Amino acid sequence: MGVFADLLDTKKTLLVDGAMGTELFARGLTAGDPPEMWNIDMPDKVTSVHTGYIDAGSDIILTNSFGGTSFRLKLHNLAERAVELNAAAARVARAAADKADRTVVVAGSMGPSGELMAPLGEMTPGTARTAFAEQAKGLAEGGADVLWIETMSSLDEVAAAVEGARIVTDLPIAATMSFDTAGRTMMGVTGAEAATRMIDLGLVAIGANCGNNIAETESAVAEIRSGAGDVPVIVKANAGVPEFKGESLTYTGTPEVMGAHVKRMMDLGVTIIGGCCGTSTEHLAYMRGVVDGDIAAPDVDAPGPKVVAAGAGRDRTRRRSRRRG
Repeated sequence: MGVFADLLDTKKTLLVDGAMGTELFARGLTAGDPPEMWNIDMPDKVTSVHTGYIDAGSDIILTNSFGGTSFRLKLHNLAERAVELNAAAARVARAAADKADRTVVVAGSMGPSGELMAPLGEMTPGTARTAFAEQAKGLAEGGADVLWIETMSSLDEVAAAVEGARIVTDLPIAATMSFDTAGRTMMGVTGAEAATRMIDLGLVAIGANCGNNIAETESAVAEIRSGAGDVPVIVKANAGVPEFKGESLTYTGTPEVMGAHVKRMMDLGVTIIGGCCGTSTEHLAYMRGVVDGDIAAPDVDAPGPKVVAAGAGRDRTRRRSRRRG
């Protein structure tokens, strides 16, 4: 498993980076434009995001390739450039990581296709495998250390992504699902079910990212941790709860909220911790302090419901189009 396994053996807890999308928007990305093109057109701005997280203490940085499957890129007439754009994303992250004064793992971000698997939609396991294989090929060529399948709601899509990646590379693979529908994924998967199926796929780490709020993500992670055995568990929750201020979407979680979250996850036995949407370098620096014991985690409750109510609904349509960060 190379550098990822070596770092996991060396450190008790690994800190992953924060949001990519909100950081790129702050640097001028326009809503509706493909962030993946910035790996070629604006590499310095993407590099500045990676460098910010490295300087804040991240051990793992995710490439700017969340929407890098041909399924998503075709919305921008870029489907034929999937390998190229993913390779560029990995090269930008690789260059930033290699300039650090310590080991930093480059994780190739592979987000959901945005499609539904047949018979609910038109995507088949075969077409999904092909699309994820293209993405994985580019990420491997660009220098990723590990493939990082994230924000998934369907276990069948996770399996297709893993199978597709293994056609083209032997890089280790981690995967996380998003629990945003009353403690389940949009497709109804529980944390316990996710743990069982993802372990069977032979992944090097499993867990949860994004989601509606920290409390529900933590509940799902507790289920995953309970069923994960010796497999390392990942959590990359959003920084609090999203809310609109005027036309801008912000997140309620302060660095202190995320610091308290880190402590709860460490106490649970989670060894790979980061932040998703709304998580900035300020959050990450505080989280680093908690991980290292330099900051005493504050006594702050997790934003969200205290008890996950089975069957409670969520806005599913809006969730399907959400990008990481």
